[in-house]
Amino acid sequence: MAVVFDKPSLWQRIAPIFQGFDIPLMLGVLVMAGVGLMTMYSVGFDHGTRFVSHGRNMILAAGVLFLVAQVPPQRLMALAVPMYTLGVALLLAVFLFGIQKKGAQRWLNVGIVIQPSELMKVAMPLMLAWWFQRREGQLKPLDFVVAAILLAIPAALILKQPDLGTTLLVLASGLAVIFFAGLSWRLILPPVLILVVGVITLVIMEDSWCAKGVDWHVLHEYQRQRVCTLLDPFQDPLGKGFHIIQGMIAIGAGGVWGKGFMQGTQTHLEFIPERTTDFIYAAFSEEFGLIGTLGLIMGFLFLVLRGLAIAADAPTLFARLLAGAMTINMFVYAFVNMGMVSGILPVVGVPLPFISYGGTAMVTLGVGLGILMSIAKSKRLMQS
Repeated sequence: MAVVFDKPSLWQRIAPIFQGFDIPLMLGVLVMAGVGLMTMYSVGFDHGTRFVSHGRNMILAAGVLFLVAQVPPQRLMALAVPMYTLGVALLLAVFLFGIQKKGAQRWLNVGIVIQPSELMKVAMPLMLAWWFQRREGQLKPLDFVVAAILLAIPAALILKQPDLGTTLLVLASGLAVIFFAGLSWRLILPPVLILVVGVITLVIMEDSWCAKGVDWHVLHEYQRQRVCTLLDPFQDPLGKGFHIIQGMIAIGAGGVWGKGFMQGTQTHLEFIPERTTDFIYAAFSEEFGLIGTLGLIMGFLFLVLRGLAIAADAPTLFARLLAGAMTINMFVYAFVNMGMVSGILPVVGVPLPFISYGGTAMVTLGVGLGILMSIAKSKRLMQS
């Protein structure tokens, strides 16, 4: 008697690819992507193709997210050491042979021009999560010292370029892994207290510290100017302080309800510099006001909480540390961008996730979200 097997339909063949996706995270990403497209259309409609390019970047990032989500955490773990080694090698190549633009040496020509520091935003947490997974159950203080050295090497190379914004993001992702791995509060509090005392001292002694000719030794001149401009942007209102002043004016002009979609005067009269990139938050606040800003913050808060929930529920230490680092990285992006536009942090050139224009940053965001989705999928498939 012949046995007849039904040929599986196309959906039955591709359905396993979509199994296990975290629905709340995906819905949150779709909502934030919609907000980003709406904002870009409003503030960048007179920038020609900015809206179209922003949409194309989102589609590219979505494709990257989908592909990375198919890679199980075990395979990601195997990529940790090669990616970190490649990243450090490329950073050394930038230091020796890099392309210099506007006083910064951050790019490398390998047939195409690349910025290797972007790779470290993913390679750094991968490497440290791999390291602590290898040491699980036998962690010693020396293991945290090794982790700090692994973090310090690329951070120092990126800071040397100089690129303070990317350095902060790489440090944030690496320190998040070290913290989640169980670093004692006794080791965390002293540097935090030193930082707080340093900031208070800087504010009190602003006039003498920011006087012309004073050498800060560890900071480049442009970095010193950014700190001094943060403390008093009105010392150079038409120069170094212009960005911060116009950003604060736009945020205040939005009031509670905002001026309305495509109605921002500060935005469309071109008072806000970089209104489609680093300072798009000021344009958003002017048009959508306090209510819109609170909604945007709630959107980021939802994604952060969902990411931490995925981290807490991850099946292995490597997956927990990596998911936590990817989540904290997204939080730092949003916090630093909103802080610098609002005048509470120095301007360091960090984009606002989903909202700011920029292909590289969007793809990096897609990689991070794809890793979160991969970890969520691995947990669901194990349970089923």
